[in-house]
Amino acid sequence: MLMQTHEARLDALRKQLAKDGLDGFVIPISDEHMSEYVGAYAKRLEWLTGFGGSAGTAVVLANEAAIFVDGRYTLQVRDQVDGKLWSYQSVPQTSVGEWLAAHVPQGAKIGFDAWLHSEGWVESVCAALDKRDATLVPVAHNPVDAVWEDQPQRSLAVAVPHADEHAGQSAHEKRAAVAEWLGSNGYDAAVITALDSVAWLLNIRGSDVDRTPVALSFVIANADGTADLFIAPEKVTPELTAHLGNAVRVHPRDAFLHALGEMKGRKVAVDPERSVAAIFQALHQAGAEAVAVTDPVVLPKAIKNPVEQAGHRAAQARDGAAIARFLRWIAVEAPKGTVTELSAADRLQAFRAEGGLLRDLSFDTISGAGPTGAIVHYRVSEETSRTLEPNSVYLVDSGGQYVDGTTDITRTVWVGPDAPHAEVKDRFTRVLKGHIALARAVFPKGTAGSQLDSFARQFLWSAGLDYAHGTGHGVGSFLAVHEGPQRIAKASGGQAGTGQPLMPGMILSNEPGYYKTGEYGIRIENLVLVEKRDIAGAEGEFYGFETLTFAPIARDLVDVALLSPEEREWLDTYHAKVREVLAPQLSGDDLAWLEAACAPL
Repeated sequence: MLMQTHEARLDALRKQLAKDGLDGFVIPISDEHMSEYVGAYAKRLEWLTGFGGSAGTAVVLANEAAIFVDGRYTLQVRDQVDGKLWSYQSVPQTSVGEWLAAHVPQGAKIGFDAWLHSEGWVESVCAALDKRDATLVPVAHNPVDAVWEDQPQRSLAVAVPHADEHAGQSAHEKRAAVAEWLGSNGYDAAVITALDSVAWLLNIRGSDVDRTPVALSFVIANADGTADLFIAPEKVTPELTAHLGNAVRVHPRDAFLHALGEMKGRKVAVDPERSVAAIFQALHQAGAEAVAVTDPVVLPKAIKNPVEQAGHRAAQARDGAAIARFLRWIAVEAPKGTVTELSAADRLQAFRAEGGLLRDLSFDTISGAGPTGAIVHYRVSEETSRTLEPNSVYLVDSGGQYVDGTTDITRTVWVGPDAPHAEVKDRFTRVLKGHIALARAVFPKGTAGSQLDSFARQFLWSAGLDYAHGTGHGVGSFLAVHEGPQRIAKASGGQAGTGQPLMPGMILSNEPGYYKTGEYGIRIENLVLVEKRDIAGAEGEFYGFETLTFAPIARDLVDVALLSPEEREWLDTYHAKVREVLAPQLSGDDLAWLEAACAPL
């Protein structure tokens, strides 16, 4: 009989740990590729605890257990995880290592799966456990898998070529660039483990992970321009073989560990942020020199070529029309009190699908009515779905995967029929002012995302307000909706990417927000492209942002008195562009609604 309760699952895991001679075990949201979003087989944390967020870690000891999440999930974790079974821990205020050092028995053995954690994580936790004479023990078999009776198998969906007409660069050219980088740095090979890096390098896509079009695989890129792809044989078709060509040798996925063991004497580049500890351990044991260096694919992938940029613009325009149709539908139907978070999310997906080119959503739609809108990464379900009540705030954060681009947009609207409350308009307008400030930013070459973050927060800060998430993340081209290395966020907390200079061709989100716990959430998100700015008399190279996302911003939530003339001009100009891009795709009531929604303030 399958274990249906999370209490029963936790109890079963504790019994398995005792059987394995372990005093505890650490369970992250991760897979063998350090992915943000993972396949169903790797959702161990969700199965064990009920937590459905994309970032978190649990620790199970014999008599207590804790779950660690950051500020995005403070509310969500309390809704989904039983506080009687788990204590809630906030990151970065604490860490797994610090908590373990304070809670494990003297001399304890704490298990971990070396295929799910980074080498840096292992080192930091080992150092913390030393204070208790405790040890971190790699397990041969994950004990969660031992008790997860109906654990899904890894996907065997086929991998498919991604055409050069969308990629803008052939896989041969990409491999040659990596080979040149390897040679110039004296490396023999690079281990490429991030799924989106593998997909970009070889111009392949897949459907092994929900919302991210990647195929479960590893690559070893060699200094001679060849590559070794490790992928389940069932996923390889004659079309894929022809696409890869003779310079890419295809091996079963299970042969990857053996291949690492054959690299004695070779100098191998391995990304410490994107590669698990097991890979470093295998290379060390083989007698290879594993050099910790950023995946050579990461930066080229982030800098979109002209073809990818054009594809993004086309995808965003198509997506914007679906958003406009949805926003009109919400304006008409939601005040009736019959629309739910779930039905709204389904309707939005239907509008996107009606275009005929949608491949998938780019993430689970965040459809938050009233208080659930204050849960930053809320995921609606049958159990949690609320009605969009009249005279309330509704936040919808969503995106689509199209073969020519990946979209991500957030809009916040007021569900009538009465006028919005003064506080809601004030908060919305402060968020909008921050959004505009970032959209209008001009900055010199070498500027990092952390240096721009306060542009978006300043108007909230002046009122004693803030938000507990980053302001912007990178976005892929028919790839991951969250892509590094660039991001716009506070520099504190050790967040990766905040020090990465922004470079022309990079695509990021611009998404400041405000969240009033238990009442409502506000976020305004567009995607932007870093581009060069020609400034007369400029002393050096300067950049700015091209806005890529076009959909109306709720005019009835704007307190016009709080806007400067320049901000009013920006919004009116933006809405004129929205009208220009979307009007040719709409007709009838949808077009009439768009005209009204884009009217000057």
